[in-house]
Amino acid sequence: MKKIRSILYLLTWLHYVLSWNVAVAQPVDKKANPQTNNLLVSLRKLLPKGILFGHQDDLAYGVGWKYQPGRSDIKDVTGEYPAVYGWDYAGLEKDSKLNIDGVPFEKMREYIKQGYNRGGVITVSWHLDNPLTGKNAWDTTHGGVAAILPGGVAHRLYTSWLDKVAAFSLSMRGSDGELIPILFRPFHELTGNWFWWTKNTCTPDQFKELWKFTFNYLTETKKVHNFIYVYNTAGNFTSKEAFLERYPGDEYVDIVSFDAYQFGDPSKDDSFVKQVQQQLSILNTVASEHRKVPAFGETGYEAIPFKKWWTGTLWKAIGKYPISYILLWRNHGLQENGNMHYYVPYKGQISEQDFLAFYKMKKMFFEKKAREKKLYKKN
Repeated sequence: MKKIRSILYLLTWLHYVLSWNVAVAQPVDKKANPQTNNLLVSLRKLLPKGILFGHQDDLAYGVGWKYQPGRSDIKDVTGEYPAVYGWDYAGLEKDSKLNIDGVPFEKMREYIKQGYNRGGVITVSWHLDNPLTGKNAWDTTHGGVAAILPGGVAHRLYTSWLDKVAAFSLSMRGSDGELIPILFRPFHELTGNWFWWTKNTCTPDQFKELWKFTFNYLTETKKVHNFIYVYNTAGNFTSKEAFLERYPGDEYVDIVSFDAYQFGDPSKDDSFVKQVQQQLSILNTVASEHRKVPAFGETGYEAIPFKKWWTGTLWKAIGKYPISYILLWRNHGLQENGNMHYYVPYKGQISEQDFLAFYKMKKMFFEKKAREKKLYKKN
């Protein structure tokens, strides 16, 4: 049975890779700057070779430290930085100096530049407030999506928010003055039920209209041409049709992805592995048929209490599938409620040695391997 399963995985992988013509791997924004265009092509070419490893807020803080220049929990353990850096725009819409995780936007801009200049990839989500109530993203009061569509009561407010996102994004430039490419992941976990834009609060057509308007406003009105657009569902889909129910169309999406987290004891329950394998199989089918780049948008196991989680669980879940990158969630550390909140190991953490084994796997790409691939160069 295991041999048959391995053959099926191999056939899925070959079908996906061989069905793609790299020459047509162009951003849906036809005016994307050269670095953005080259990055998407590079992500596609990288699929047969390995997976870029990412971490949310990696440079800003970790377990027991904050804003220490050059520091990273990933670097403390492995000796190098991750290949992908995750950040969040939430707070821009209300003119806050800090984002939702307390990171000053001025520092965030500098961290993004540092990661990019080292050859890393930047991805940004946006936990924007509910425009109807002014409460946070988790306020599921219905009507927020309808309110910000053209003709809605909060439409002008929403465009003002997009203006601020555009201004910040256009201010992020590399050492030669070029715009830094951003994997933009708006309205993430859209098939969940915990945000004001998710499945329980708006119709599929309303969501599609919102996505299309956002794309057109940013590209046409605001002239933002350094975004790669990431469609991101929750980890609750069981079919291709469910994954694509709110998909706005091939002309509006570059990357397809989902989020899924480990809960429970993986030594007693292998449901996470089975779930992720099933969903990656569906994702690869979607990516192949729609000619999109697949990715694992968010994942992790809070406080990583299982010593062999990296090689014994996560790698089992993802190792046989072509995905461009995987992003682990942030290392907040000790919370006010006394619980520890982190998703990659720090020095001395119980899974540190297993993470090092995971890091050394041929198909896992951290900063050095990513830099060698020259992701932003035409090749």
